[in-house]
Amino acid sequence: MAAQHGLPLALAAANLGALGAASGPEVTASVPGYDRTELRPSIVHIGVGGFHRAHLAHYVHQLCQAGETDWAIVGAGILPGDAAMGDALGSQDHLYTLVVRDVDAVSAEVVGSLVDYLHAHPDPTALVARIADPDTQIVSLTVTEGGYPVDDRTGAYDPGSPVAGDGSAFAILARGLASRRDAGAPPLTVLSCDNVVGNGAVTRTATIGEAARIDPDLAAWIDETIAFPNSMVDRITPATTGDDRRWLADAAGIDDRWPVITEPFTLWVLEDRFAGERPPVERLDVVVTDDVEPFERMKLRLLNAGHSTLAYVSALIGHVHVHDAMGDPAVRDFLDGFLEREARPVLPPVPGYDVDAFQDGLIARFANPAIRDQIGRLCLDGSVKFPKFLVPTIQAQLDVDGPIELSALAIAAWCRYLVGGTAESGSPIVVAADPSRDEAMARAAAAEAEPATFLDWPAVFGESLPSDERFVDAFVDALVRLRTDGVVPSIEASLAW
Repeated sequence: MAAQHGLPLALAAANLGALGAASGPEVTASVPGYDRTELRPSIVHIGVGGFHRAHLAHYVHQLCQAGETDWAIVGAGILPGDAAMGDALGSQDHLYTLVVRDVDAVSAEVVGSLVDYLHAHPDPTALVARIADPDTQIVSLTVTEGGYPVDDRTGAYDPGSPVAGDGSAFAILARGLASRRDAGAPPLTVLSCDNVVGNGAVTRTATIGEAARIDPDLAAWIDETIAFPNSMVDRITPATTGDDRRWLADAAGIDDRWPVITEPFTLWVLEDRFAGERPPVERLDVVVTDDVEPFERMKLRLLNAGHSTLAYVSALIGHVHVHDAMGDPAVRDFLDGFLEREARPVLPPVPGYDVDAFQDGLIARFANPAIRDQIGRLCLDGSVKFPKFLVPTIQAQLDVDGPIELSALAIAAWCRYLVGGTAESGSPIVVAADPSRDEAMARAAAAEAEPATFLDWPAVFGESLPSDERFVDAFVDALVRLRTDGVVPSIEASLAW
């Protein structure tokens, strides 16, 4: 077999039998136990990245393994760069390997629930037709927190958004729904799998907003017939590296152009509101509920806020991987303090769920050295993440005159990071991508002379935080201390409050 001869086998449908029978030097990969030619392509997913393939696509794979062959996925990309994913998946019959790494265990599984991939740039015709196909029951999305043309402050559709208009995900979705309506196909469900508060409602606003540009009657039809359930998704999935590909070839004998690395933990909370068929997720470890919002707040304010708060202090120190940052006592104390003092006390209850266990588990998940999650990944899109993940906690604490010093330090660390320069380790700070990167960096540069001006940014901090004297003072103190004393003394000072 491949691994026994020291030569990895290319991941392809024709090689599944050999891969399933092979014994890799370290890992034996499992392969699909179902006939992929019998699967019905009933889900269209826009935004096929690592997270989608570690989460929704794997849940669907589990359904296929359980004999539920009415569910399979046609992936789609709408950006020019999405062609790379299409090429990688197409070259291996849309198969990929999911590698689950824990501290003392690793497994590999070839996932077969993706059966096709459509690159909709610059021509979305095939994707529009796939959405309109009567077999399609769900259109799901992972287009990132910044991919929704909805104003965070007003909750209204924003036609001036850079992610609005022709060629955008929601314009293509609206065209597909128009074709579906015109063909008399039954209604379907549009399911967001992004970390967006009320993601179903936000997706509905974006879709109807784009539809109204095409045809007001279409917008009314969508409003009446299409379902937009809320959902909460959770699984840490770092970016795939060349080392990951080489490890898979050496350890499992699989030559996979784009495997996915993830953690053992996974959670999917789904609102039971569908317009068409619903996958039988009750057969899986999925929480089906009438109210997703409490789970959503828990995840955004603990996990996502935890990631964003530790990201920039870690980058300023010079940490590259999350587990290394978690091994730094100062960063670990900072995260523990933020979760325990500031985030958790103002988190509303989550009925029927053990929030304490979820919070405790975060520390172990972040510290997992096998995942090798990247600090640089956590630093992406700060201007989009902080308003959703951290600002609600700050505001809630201000409302009860509670502690805000650690949150203020997290914002100050972001401001200091945006200036660039070098980390305390001597390595260069490379400012990560952000939809408002240029504006963020310009504001941070202006804050070198007038620190408080950084907060005068309504799109990120709203109207009340910049006028709250206590928060402004805490932010300015933290920023000045970061510049003069460094990260660890700043953390110690914030923890001493």
